[in-house]
Amino acid sequence: MIKVGIIGSTGYAGQELVRLLLQHKEAEIVWYGSRSYIDKKYADVYRNMFQLVENVCLDDDMEALAEKADVIFTATPQGFCASIVSEDVLKKTKIIDLSADFRIKDVSTYEQWYGITHVSPQFIGEAVYGLPELNREKIKGARLLANPGCYPTCSTLSIYPLAKAGLIDLNTLIIDAKSGTSGAGRSAKVDNLYCEVNENIKAYGVTSHRHTPEIEEQLTYASGEKVLLNFTPHLVPMNRGILITAYATLKKPVSYEEVKRIYDDCYKDEYFVRVLEKNVCPETRWVEGSNFVDVNFKIDERTNRVIMMGAMDNLVKGAAGQAIQNMNLMFGLSETEGLQLVPMFP
Repeated sequence: MIKVGIIGSTGYAGQELVRLLLQHKEAEIVWYGSRSYIDKKYADVYRNMFQLVENVCLDDDMEALAEKADVIFTATPQGFCASIVSEDVLKKTKIIDLSADFRIKDVSTYEQWYGITHVSPQFIGEAVYGLPELNREKIKGARLLANPGCYPTCSTLSIYPLAKAGLIDLNTLIIDAKSGTSGAGRSAKVDNLYCEVNENIKAYGVTSHRHTPEIEEQLTYASGEKVLLNFTPHLVPMNRGILITAYATLKKPVSYEEVKRIYDDCYKDEYFVRVLEKNVCPETRWVEGSNFVDVNFKIDERTNRVIMMGAMDNLVKGAAGQAIQNMNLMFGLSETEGLQLVPMFP
C-alpha cells in the first residue's frame, strides 16, 4: 500500500483527494493535514465522510509527515510548498504539489504573475509538469511533481494537437474560459457568496489571470514557437466544471477529416481524453465527477478560423484526479487506478 499524506485536506481539492483515495485499492491516507482544523475530526469538517474517516486533522509538519508517507499531496495556496520543500524531505518521500509553485520554469515569470518571491528556485528545474498526456515518461521518474492548473489542463489538451501540428497561427489565439465557483477555493470571500454568484456571470482576471503564463509555456513547448495569448476566465453559478472555447486562425485550408485525424492520432491511447463526434460540443454536465476531458473542434471556413473546445471537472482532472493519475504513474500502477469514475448526471 502507498502511504499518503495530504496537506490542505480540508480545502475543496484536498477533500476531493480524500474522496478519490478512499476508493483507491493501493493507497492508504495516513495524514489529514489542515492548519485550520487541527485536532478536529475530519468527518466533522466534511459530513459526507461520516463513518468513512475516523481520523482527526493534523498540522502541517512536513518533516514528521515525510517519515510516515510515501507521497505527500500539498493542496495549499501558492508559496506554501516552496517554503517547506527540502532536499532532506525529497530523499524520504515524493511530493505532488497542487499549487503553482513549480509549474512555471522561469522564476521571474512566476514572481511577476503571482506577486510573491519564490523561496525554493533550486527545485524548479527538477520538478516535472504533471500533465500525463504530454509528460508521461518524465512523470514516472519524478520525486517532485507540479500538478497543472485547472484552466491550463483543459486549455492545453483542447489546443495541443493543432499547436503541435503547426496548423494554427498562435499569435491569433484567444481562449474564453468558464468555471464553477469551487475553482476559487473554500475560504470565505464576498465575491463567492450565494447572492453574489447566483443568477450572474462575470469575467475576472482579464489580461492578468495567473494561469496565462502556464498555458503559454505549455503551448510554446508543443509548437516550438513563443506563444502570447489572450486568456479570459468567467465565473458561472455552478459548483463544478470548466468549459474552454478557443479561437485561432488556420495557417492553411483544412478539411474536417484532416483535423479529426490529428486529434484522434494524438489521443488514441489516452483513456481520459475523449474526442467527440462531429458537431458534438463538449458540455460540463457530461464530465462532472470524472477524470475525463471531452474535446472537439469546429472549422469556420467563412473566417478561416478553427474553434477548439474542451470540458472537464475542475476538481477531478483539474486537480485531485490528475494528481492521483500522476501518483499512479510515479509508483508504477495502472494510470486509471481509483479513477474509473463514471460522470455523474444529473
